[in-house]
Amino acid sequence: MIGGIQLGVLAACLVLFVPMLMAGWHLSRNKMLFFSGALFITLAVCVHLTPYFPSVSEFASSFSSFVVFDHRNSCINLVNQIAWDVKPRTDLIDKSDNSSFEYYEKNWEWVNTGKVNACEFQKLGKSDASDLLNGSWVVVAGDSQARLVVLSLLSFVLEKERMDSVRDDLFRRHSDYNIVVHEIGLKLDFIWAPYEKNLTDLVIKFKVKRKYPDVLVMGSGLWHMLHCTNATDYVVSLRVLKSSVVSLLPFSPELGTNGPPHLFWIGMPMLINGMLNTEEKREKMSDEMWHAYDRALGDSKLLRQTGGPLVLLDIQSLTWNCGPRCTIDGMHYDGVVYEAAVHIMLNALLIESHQVL
Repeated sequence: MIGGIQLGVLAACLVLFVPMLMAGWHLSRNKMLFFSGALFITLAVCVHLTPYFPSVSEFASSFSSFVVFDHRNSCINLVNQIAWDVKPRTDLIDKSDNSSFEYYEKNWEWVNTGKVNACEFQKLGKSDASDLLNGSWVVVAGDSQARLVVLSLLSFVLEKERMDSVRDDLFRRHSDYNIVVHEIGLKLDFIWAPYEKNLTDLVIKFKVKRKYPDVLVMGSGLWHMLHCTNATDYVVSLRVLKSSVVSLLPFSPELGTNGPPHLFWIGMPMLINGMLNTEEKREKMSDEMWHAYDRALGDSKLLRQTGGPLVLLDIQSLTWNCGPRCTIDGMHYDGVVYEAAVHIMLNALLIESHQVL
């Protein structure tokens, strides 16, 4: 509902400026005082009676909600707007292999436009990320792209010395991984789920157990493209996943006071066909097939931007703009790309949870 402060300011402006405007029409002093007093009394009565008229209260409430919702949605839609600056490094002596992405310096910022600047996106430091994720249960499920997101996310909250052991455990082939960061009470689970059905089964499992993470990050598509190579089947699988996710929303009594989980989708990276490391990948994961799968994601209505429940972490845009100098195999990209994706996610969490750091 519109707050009393806002209504008070509106009433004060009307009481102050309307009589002044009327004074410009050369009305008498007595008429001005009479009109001002009548206007003030009328507004005061309306403010006090508004709660007793549901239709008026609901209108005021819906108007206020619309303003907040519109601002949040507009910033959520802009949070992936990132520009890259990729250039050769000047601090390396041996540059014989100038095709390696290690020989390029990669920096990124949110694009400098009025709408994006108004959202006040920010790169978060370790302390800010730790505060935001304090006491949370985060689940990331998917394929190798999801593992890379987990690696970057943990680098935000763990000391560098601990990251070596984390990397070894996390990248054990086709396995799950979990960790508890006791310093901030963060529990993070990675679930190996390369197919959409794996993700649907995971969501159903949460529902059956009536236990839900605070943040759920999912992504798939690459395995389906390689092993099934059928965009039509992919969109059907995504729609089934969407139905399972929507069944958790908008609220459920067993979710407790924290409300439903924050939901994110890891988009597929841009595939550079000539750099893929096997003939099978180059044949099945063609540019045409990639675009068919990208269209299937849009047709599934899974993403927030198409009316669905999940906020996109736009790996496609990040990898496309970073380019071939950010990958060695045309599929997995430099860590800075997934670092940017985590910054996008954390800023979206700030918007969704109405927090300010």
